[in-house]
Amino acid sequence: MKDEVVLDIETQNTYQEVGSRDTKLLKVSLVGVYFYATDKYEAYLESELPKLWPLLERASRTIGYNIDGFDWPVLNNYYPGDIAKLPTLDLMDVIYKRLGYRPKLDDVAQATLGIGKSGNGLQAVEYFRTGDIEKLKQYCLQDVKVTKDVYDFGIKEGKVFVADKVGKKNEVLVDFGVKDVPTSSVNLTMGF
Repeated sequence: MKDEVVLDIETQNTYQEVGSRDTKLLKVSLVGVYFYATDKYEAYLESELPKLWPLLERASRTIGYNIDGFDWPVLNNYYPGDIAKLPTLDLMDVIYKRLGYRPKLDDVAQATLGIGKSGNGLQAVEYFRTGDIEKLKQYCLQDVKVTKDVYDFGIKEGKVFVADKVGKKNEVLVDFGVKDVPTSSVNLTMGF
């Protein structure tokens, strides 16, 4: 776990605005990251993404919630290689394989931790548009913290909880595969 990172992104625009679910049409506003190695949360604006690439490449694994379905495809618009080749754990995919449906991060966090997200992605877009970068960072880093806490709980307990549509809390056994984390990192960006 010491070289793992937890990641979440926010975008400048929405699927509804671009009229498609094509991630190539979305632009990053901010990426929030937690580094286990330093026990620090950091945020990277779109213009700062080149500083983030080597940090992700050195990580033993990047953890996110729907990272394979959203964060990686959007970030791949900026990354000079194929970001999907980096070692990744998508918590939502693990939970989906047990449940058969994809619960929202907030539903998992509320049921598992008793806390949740601080808002929704539309608020993050609005923070970006109004230039309130500090609120954008706070929002994004809260999502990172919630994702990290769900991951930590699942590692320790081997389970998380999800509230169903009527509010019943259901246990979901999970294996977040710490034993499967690679020990070496990859350098995929070009040095120029």
